[in-house]
Amino acid sequence: MFEFGVKDAIDIFCVATLLFYIYRLMKSSGSLNIFYGILVFVITWIAVSQVLQMKLLGSIFDKLVSVGVIALIIIFQEEIRRFFLTLGSQRRLSVLTRFFIKHATDDDKQDDETILPIVMACDYMSKNLQGALIIIECDMLLNDITKSGEIIDAKVNTELIKNIFFKNSPLHDGAMIISHDRIVAAGCILPVSHSLNIPKELGLRHRAALGITQQSDAIAIVVSEETGGISVARGGEFKLHMETNALENYLINVLAK
Repeated sequence: MFEFGVKDAIDIFCVATLLFYIYRLMKSSGSLNIFYGILVFVITWIAVSQVLQMKLLGSIFDKLVSVGVIALIIIFQEEIRRFFLTLGSQRRLSVLTRFFIKHATDDDKQDDETILPIVMACDYMSKNLQGALIIIECDMLLNDITKSGEIIDAKVNTELIKNIFFKNSPLHDGAMIISHDRIVAAGCILPVSHSLNIPKELGLRHRAALGITQQSDAIAIVVSEETGGISVARGGEFKLHMETNALENYLINVLAK
């Protein structure tokens, strides 16, 4: 007789949570159809091997699975890397690490003194059709991205942001990285998203903004050089054509916690 206990319920919940997280990860990276294909294959494999107990077909599926795991690691190495980076960057799992590395204080989080200069700079650049790409680091460190640009290490202020993204500035084409209350670097190179869901009217800055948010938990702010529109990307999704008040409220809600 089949018995269903608490352990079985926990097991099912953990598997469902893992599948949901993988679904979100594949969706943000534009590989959702591959996820569905893998899911169908796994269900078929379980049905053939465990339910129907077809030994010959089951053994063939077993061989395919053993080879397929290696193939999936090669194909989805970026997604797997992001999975473990995200897993290790969660607030709940990094409390002890932060305790030994540095003492967390209120200054570790962006507050109004940091958010307001960003919003004011974006408002100015939007009105003057001055393109910009600002990346705000969250839990996941962006050391590799920072190293690709010029180190600034200055306190966040409106005038500096405006000057860096001035059209004749040598750093205006790259991305600015902001961590806590510091402008860490500028002119940084970002991974470009190859998602087919991005509207065609959006340029390379928007693709770079979406790309970094697909690989990290960072927030990307884009000011369009053509239209002056302000957009925010996070978690592989865009909020387009935001007013400065909406941008300020969004940053306060996300960062000033």
